[in-house]
Amino acid sequence: MKDIHVYTAPTSNGWKPIIFLEEANVEYDITAINFDKREQKEKEYLKLNPNGRIPTIVDRSNNNFIVFESGAILWYLAEKYDKFLPQNSNDKSQTLQWLMFQMANIGPMMGQAMYFQRIAAKLGEENPFAIKRYVNESRRLMEILDKHLVDREYLVADEYTIADIATYPWARAYYWANVSIEKLHHLQAWLDRIDAREATQRALEIPEPFWAFFGKGEIEEYEQINAERFKSDV
Repeated sequence: MKDIHVYTAPTSNGWKPIIFLEEANVEYDITAINFDKREQKEKEYLKLNPNGRIPTIVDRSNNNFIVFESGAILWYLAEKYDKFLPQNSNDKSQTLQWLMFQMANIGPMMGQAMYFQRIAAKLGEENPFAIKRYVNESRRLMEILDKHLVDREYLVADEYTIADIATYPWARAYYWANVSIEKLHHLQAWLDRIDAREATQRALEIPEPFWAFFGKGEIEEYEQINAERFKSDV
């Protein structure tokens, strides 16, 4: 039996632990959570994650210790496997700062930009004020990343860390959020660098690909499927 059991789905947050585990070459078990069946809200899953969101992991080698929230999961895995988290105290702190930056800013802002355009608008609830607010804020955050990456290969210490793992699947989904990265050449170079990492790209197909996030495939079909999941919101 493998140590780590991952409960996840193909979303920017859901891919984070998979990227880590694939990059670290750690074997794991996976349970794909079906949003259409609202499995993330079922009683048994809520025992693992009281917020009813993905991802969640269970570490069988640690008395079935449960970790939810994607950033906390990355931090836990980094310390467990001694991977993708610098040992130098300052570099470690910077890595955690950029991890928190993603969790507190990039994820929430881009998530709302996606929601109001790809879901609410498609369900007849278009709100131009909200769309402008979240798209503009997301662009501002992309500009911060671009400036930070001027003389860096990765976000911290020129090595691939959990800060990159957390930020990449969100920043890479700029298309889905309709956020322009025009003229953000350093950000684009960073995205290209991670696009070339085979393990990370392999992770984006687990538990299944959702290439529409990245502007590929049957975008309109996936957009409609995604919007249907939120019909109860309107």
